[in-house]
Amino acid sequence: MPLFSYECQKCGHIFDLLIGMTMEKTKMECPKCQSTDIVKLISFPNISSKKTSPSGGSCPTGTCPLD
Repeated sequence: MPLFSYECQKCGHIFDLLIGMTMEKTKMECPKCQSTDIVKLISFPNISSKKTSPSGGSCPTGTCPLD
């Protein structure tokens, strides 16, 4: 189940919801004030910029040039 972050427009509370992939509906309301006036926040994927060598190891010094 995907995890999404939301912000309540009424009280400003930021919270996460697990959104189900089945027919069961997730209750879309603020857990603090029960308002349904919420907006999904934009999140960015966690991508590592470290490059690994073909043998599976990474640069031992952390300062190796990237190809």
